[in-house]
Amino acid sequence: MATRAVLQTFERYQKERVAFVTTVAEMAKNPQNIEALQQAGAMALLRPLLLDNVPSIQQSAALALGRLANYSDDLAEAVVQNEILPQLVYSLSEQNRFYKQAAAFCLRAVAKHSPELAQAVIDSGSLDSLVTCLEEFDPGVKEAAAWTLGYIAGHNAELAQQVVDAGAVPLLVLCVQEPELSLKRIAASALSDIAKHTPELAQAVVDAGAVAYLAPMVINQDAKLKRQVCCSLSQIAKHSVDLAEVVVGAEIFPKILTCLKFPDEYVKKHAATVMREIVKHTPELAQLVVGNGGVASLVDYVSESSGNNRLPGIMALGYIAAFSETLALSVIAEKALPPLVQAINEETEDHLKSATAWTLGQIGRHTPDHAKAVSDTGVLTTLVSLEGDTASSEDLKTKCRRALKSIIGKLTHLPALDALVHRNLPEGVMKMVLEQVGKVLANDPSGRAQFVHSGGLAAVQQMAEAPGSKLREAVEIINSCYPEEIVKYYSPSYSQQLLEKLDTMATTQSAY
Repeated sequence: MATRAVLQTFERYQKERVAFVTTVAEMAKNPQNIEALQQAGAMALLRPLLLDNVPSIQQSAALALGRLANYSDDLAEAVVQNEILPQLVYSLSEQNRFYKQAAAFCLRAVAKHSPELAQAVIDSGSLDSLVTCLEEFDPGVKEAAAWTLGYIAGHNAELAQQVVDAGAVPLLVLCVQEPELSLKRIAASALSDIAKHTPELAQAVVDAGAVAYLAPMVINQDAKLKRQVCCSLSQIAKHSVDLAEVVVGAEIFPKILTCLKFPDEYVKKHAATVMREIVKHTPELAQLVVGNGGVASLVDYVSESSGNNRLPGIMALGYIAAFSETLALSVIAEKALPPLVQAINEETEDHLKSATAWTLGQIGRHTPDHAKAVSDTGVLTTLVSLEGDTASSEDLKTKCRRALKSIIGKLTHLPALDALVHRNLPEGVMKMVLEQVGKVLANDPSGRAQFVHSGGLAAVQQMAEAPGSKLREAVEIINSCYPEEIVKYYSPSYSQQLLEKLDTMATTQSAY
């Protein structure tokens, strides 16, 4: 009888612990409860339960602490200060798979907030235990460990290097080969978080054979996996020519072009980013993308997307066009200019307008034909407006100014230049236009009469005579292409001179 009473007491104590820890874990799901739980001292009460002799209580305690730490960096800091991390790390190597998942979740919730907290997680000795978890049979444990390692590595190169030194990369590559989709996704994401920082870290990922297993998955139909695979490949390819060639060598073309037509917006964006990171390195890599039909796919993508999603497509076209007039011509031939003009007119963010202005400058800077193709779209007036707009950022103004200089410097199509002469342009831009008009008229006798008939010659004379004008020198060059009588005739002061002559004549006659 006495034994039963004792047992009942302990059973009731255990039930109450289970009820307490389960309820706290459930309450911690709701952000509204977090502050009240913190004030009630939940963390101090949960800590001893991590060492409870009932596994379900340990698991729920780790889960509750993870949810608290996940809420804010202050609570994550409290987990560190309460010396909870060493207990979690100890249990990672000792307990069952459910507890391991909960413990890894708690470590991840702490590590995600800042590099300092991630370093605290490493300092608690967690890396070796997390890497060991990647070798577990249970995919859920591998997933939780890979996720935590990805969060740690994502902060900076120093933390990522520590993850690499712990031997995580080869095991993450093995996880990518597992059949479970969610494990593939998280392992690919962790590899991306490691590779993104430096060429050396990306090389470590490549040396583990990751690209050979990631590349074939660009045709997988799972949207989340495609996102992570494309993201990983772009983070590897961005660092150097050699790394980009490794990605290309894995035969991602033309398979990755199908991703630009995939329904998921992020898949399309990441696929365009892969292409951008490849084409930016060398003319040969840009030519490879062009040869595989990449320009047409990028043009369609820029046409169909909007906002920040457009950015990698716009920049990829700019990088391709920058290398040579042939590559720039292939961009023009695939009708890239209309969607680029649409982007610079429609987008509201300055950085998107800047990227588009830069790309237009790269397309138009090669030859008079390239410059004319850009000019014919009417985008030069837009570039002028943005350059002179006080609301434009300094970067946007600079990009517009450089693009105008590149395009106008090659523009020999007189009607296009003439149209700009008649606009109210900033003095710096107008000087560029007039200097180019002077060069064109010097070599184009038939265009001189055309410039007179359009009113261009008269317009430039007015500019030269404006008070404080810095355009006089450029106007003198234009005037040197015409007989002195014509220049005088179109000068604003010419009519005044004629009237003065008439007055003089009248005075002379009256004197007789």
